[in-house]
Amino acid sequence: MGFMIKMGNRRFILFTLLLLLKCCLAWFVVFEDGPSWMTMLTEIPFLWVVFCMIEWFAKKRKLLYYTIANLLFTLLYFTVLMYFKYYGIIVTYHAISQADKVTEVGNSTYSLMDPYYLLVFIDIIVLLMIPVFMRKNSKKIQMNLKPISRTALSVVFGVSIALCFFSIWPNRASMNENKQAEEMGIINYEIYTIFADSTEDEAWTEMEDIDQPTIDSLKGVQPVANPQYFGADKGKNVIIIQMESFQDFLIGLNVGGVEVTPNLNKLAADNFHYRNFYTMVGQGTTSDAEFVVNTSMYVPKHEPATQNYVKKALPSLPKLLSNAGYNTATFHTNDVSFWNRTELYSAIGWDKYYDKSFFGGEDHVAFGASDEVLFAKSIDELKKMDESDKPFYAQLITMSSHHPYNIPEDKIRIDLPDEFDNTLVGRYIKSQNYSDYALGKFIDDLKSSGLWDDSIVLFYGDHQGLPVYSLDKKEKDLMQELLGHEYAYPDMFNIPLILHAPGVTYPSRIDKTGGQIDILPTVANLMGVSVANQLHFGQDLLNSGDDVLPMRHFLPTGSFITDSDVFVPGISYDDGTNFPLEYPQDPNGKATKQQYENALELLHLSDSYVNQLPDKEEK
Repeated sequence: MGFMIKMGNRRFILFTLLLLLKCCLAWFVVFEDGPSWMTMLTEIPFLWVVFCMIEWFAKKRKLLYYTIANLLFTLLYFTVLMYFKYYGIIVTYHAISQADKVTEVGNSTYSLMDPYYLLVFIDIIVLLMIPVFMRKNSKKIQMNLKPISRTALSVVFGVSIALCFFSIWPNRASMNENKQAEEMGIINYEIYTIFADSTEDEAWTEMEDIDQPTIDSLKGVQPVANPQYFGADKGKNVIIIQMESFQDFLIGLNVGGVEVTPNLNKLAADNFHYRNFYTMVGQGTTSDAEFVVNTSMYVPKHEPATQNYVKKALPSLPKLLSNAGYNTATFHTNDVSFWNRTELYSAIGWDKYYDKSFFGGEDHVAFGASDEVLFAKSIDELKKMDESDKPFYAQLITMSSHHPYNIPEDKIRIDLPDEFDNTLVGRYIKSQNYSDYALGKFIDDLKSSGLWDDSIVLFYGDHQGLPVYSLDKKEKDLMQELLGHEYAYPDMFNIPLILHAPGVTYPSRIDKTGGQIDILPTVANLMGVSVANQLHFGQDLLNSGDDVLPMRHFLPTGSFITDSDVFVPGISYDDGTNFPLEYPQDPNGKATKQQYENALELLHLSDSYVNQLPDKEEK
C-alpha cells in the first residue's frame, strides 16, 4: 500500500486510468465477454513499461511524452475497434500497412464508426490545450510532481515485463488469433505478432512434393476418369460476372411484398443455382475474389493477394483459355491502380483490361461509373470481341453496391417498410435491387445480341455485404425477421453461384457445397480444357462430392467450411465451434479433426506453391 502511495498522485497513474478506460471500450466491442479484472493484468503492464521509460529517460517535457504515448495507444485501440467492425478479427501491423486504402474507401470506413468511439480522443484534446492555457495564465500552475524513485521504477518495470511475458508465452500456440488477443491482451498481441513474424521461418513444402493427387486427397475429391460434361461447351465464349457484396439470401427475397432481385431470381430459377457457395477472400476483398476465381489458389495469410503474389508467374484461367485459343479481357470501372490491379492483371495474364480510363466518370456511383454504364459499354466491346475468329473470356466486376450502400436517390427503385429506414440492411437491399436492375438490362442485351446462347455465363458474389460484426441490435433483428433465424457466419459468407451453360444447365437448385476456388476447374471442364498439368486447389462442381473450404482473414486461422458446418477453432480444434449451414441444426453435422488438419495443410501447400513459383517476366 505504501509503495502505491509513493507512485500515486502522478501522471503515471492518470495516464494508466485514461488508457484503461479506452482499453475497456475496445474489449466491450471486440470480445464477447467484455473486460474483466484480468484485463488489467494483460493490458496495463505494457503501458507501465512505456511509462517507466518516459520517467527514466525524459528529463523535461514529461507531460508531452505521456501525451504522445497516450495518442499512439489510443490510435491503436481505435483502429482495433474500426477494423473489427468490418473484418471481425484483430488488426495487426500487416493490415495497418494497407492504411492508404482507407482514403480510397473513406465513406465505407466512416460508416462503421459509432459516434461514442470518438470519446477516446477527448482527453488528448484537453491535454494539448493545457500548455495553451498555462501560457495565457499569468499565474503558472504548479504541478509539484516529484520524481519517482528509480528503485520504484525498476520494480514496476521488472514486474511489468514479467507480466507481459506470462501473458504472451502460454498463449502463443493458440490457433485462433482473436483468442490469442483476448488471453494475451490487445497490446501484447500486437507486439507478439511483430516479433513472431520476424522470427518465423516458414518451412515451405518442396515443389516436387506438391501435386494434384495430394490436394485432391486432402479435400476428399475422388478422381473421375470420364468427367460428366467435359467439353460440352467447347468453343463457347465465357462471361463471368462478379457481383459486388452480393449474398445468397437475396435470391428469392421479398420485402414488403416486392422482389428484391427479380432478374437474378429468374436466372437462379432457370439455371444451376448453387445455394451453398461461399466467398473465400481476404483483406483484399474484391481483388482477392478476382485472384481466387482466376487462379484456384488460396489468398495469403496476412495480406491481400495483390501485395506479393502478383510478383509471381501465376497459373490462371486466362492463361489456360488463352492457350486454348481464346481472347481474354476484364472490365472494372475503378482505377486499375487500386489494390494494385495493374500488377494483378499482368500476373494473371489478361490480354486486355478496361478500367476508369475507358468507362469515364459519368453516372458516378461508389468509386466509378455506375453498373448501368459498366454493362452498357462492356456489351459493345463483347460484341466486337465476338466478331473475331476466336472465342473470348471476359470478366465483369460490378461496383455500385459497395459498402456503405449510399446509392443516389435517382437509383433507388424499391420502397421498403419504415423499419428499414436509416439502417445498413435497408441501404444494402436498395443498392442490390439497383444492381439487379442494371444486370437485367445486360442480360437482355446478351440475349438480343445472340451472345447468351453462345456463351457460358456465370454469376457469383465477391464477398459478404453485411458483416455480422457491423450490425446493431435493430439490424440483427431485421435480418432474423428476413431469414427466419439468427443471422450468423453461414449466412454472411454464403454468396450465390448461378451457372448458365448452353445445352448443359437446366432449372436446378443444387445443395452441394462449393467456393470461389472451384470456379476455374468447373469452367475448364465445360470448355474441354484439361487442368491435369495445372495445379489447382478447387474442384469441378459438376463432378465432385464433399468439399473442404479453408477460410482466411475474416475468420481465425483454422476455420473452414464443410457440407454441414462453418467451423471456427478456439485455442485448438477441441474447443472450436460448429455453425450449422442449415436451420434447424443437423445433429449429425460436425466438422472433424481430420478435416481441420486437412484445411491447415491445404493452406500451407498453397502458400508453399505460390511462394516458390518463378517471378513473372516484366513486359
